[in-house]
Amino acid sequence: MVETHSKNVSIQIDMTPNGEFISPPGAPIGNSVLKWTIVIAALAGAGVLAAIAFWLALTLIPIAIGAGLIGYGILRYRMWQAGRSGGFPPFR
Repeated sequence: MVETHSKNVSIQIDMTPNGEFISPPGAPIGNSVLKWTIVIAALAGAGVLAAIAFWLALTLIPIAIGAGLIGYGILRYRMWQAGRSGGFPPFR
């Protein structure tokens, strides 16, 4: 038999007189409210970031279309200019 020497340790077991264990108390309501507040704030922040990204994409669409039209116009002008001067190797 092994004997251990330790400080006075008191162990408390919550048990009913019938021999059943008492369940530990639940978490305070404040913890639950705080947890849900953090979850809702995180979802709202993600929604705001998604809305900003969507707005930025919609803002850039007309700029991209304008840049494409300008590029197409320059290409057509260069082809017209090359046709007037006799062309250059890729367009002969």
